[in-house]
Order: sequence, then structure tokens, then C-alpha cells
Amino acid sequence: MKWLIIGLLAAVALLLWRMSAFANRDLPKAGDIAPEFALPDQNGRTRSLAEFRDKWLVLYFYPKDDTPGCTEQACAFRDDLHKLEALGAQVVGVSVDDVTSHFAFASKYSLPFPLLADASGAVAARYGSLRDLRLVKFARRNTFLIDPQGRIAKVYLSANTSKNSQQVIDDLQALRSKN
Repeated sequence: MKWLIIGLLAAVALLLWRMSAFANRDLPKAGDIAPEFALPDQNGRTRSLAEFRDKWLVLYFYPKDDTPGCTEQACAFRDDLHKLEALGAQVVGVSVDDVTSHFAFASKYSLPFPLLADASGAVAARYGSLRDLRLVKFARRNTFLIDPQGRIAKVYLSANTSKNSQQVIDDLQALRSKN
């Protein structure tokens, strides 16, 4: 029985490793054109990448509304929004949760930026940020800094919820000083 359990755990570990090995193959890299999107926000308004042309865009994918890590990350972006806007950037969050869930999450934490409902996971997949376990799917915690011309300027994989906002601010300052 012990060997059966060990074998089963090894098979699950191998399966998860293989899934993560292929997860980043479609991940856009710095310099790539950002994949287009058109998704409803927490108020039902369709938002698209074209809307943010001529601005820096912080597009962050997160797993689930109103969970500890996702709340920490969203509130950090909320608290730093004035710094990001002063640098010419706008913030947009994306998860596979629906519009109703996003509305409740944004209301509860006074989130002043769009949260996009990617219910099918198609946009998260185009950004290499979809974790699809067949029975359940969720977005990986990846952040993309998109320049005003619509190109990926920086990618943050498995973003740290408490540091991601400040990392983006620091990188945005450095990128803007080069121009």
C-alpha cells in the first residue's frame, strides 16, 4: 500500500511538472506586441487593449477574487495608483471570475481600476497565464507592463503580491528615464 501511494504521488508530481513546463510556451516576452483583448469589467463595460494605447498599462492576472494574496496585490495597486498614474500608467486586473464577483470584490476593497472578467480563460491563455486543470481553471499571477505603443515592456512571472506594485513603479521609472 505504501508503494502504491508513493507511486501515485510521483505520477501526480510528474503530471504537474509537465503542465508547468508547457505553461509558459505561449508567454509573451519583452518586445512582443501585446495580445489584444476585449472583456467586460466589473460594471459590465467592455474594455479593450486599444483603449489604453498611448498610455502605459499594468495588466495583471490573478487567480481569484477576495482571496488573501489577490486582495493584497489588488490593494497594493490601489494604494500605489496615484504613483502609477503620475508615471502615465493605468492598472487593469484580469481573472476568470465573473462580472458579479469582480463587482463585489472591487466594491469591498474600493478598487478604482477595471477588473476584467475572462470567464472563458481565452485572454489569460493568450498571455500564457491560464492554469487549466480540466475541472477548474484560474489565472496565474503574472503581470505585464505594456508600453504606449502596445508592446510588452516587462513581464513579472509568479508576481509577489506584496512587492509587485512597487516593482512595476521602479521599472516604469527606469523605462521612462531611458526615453
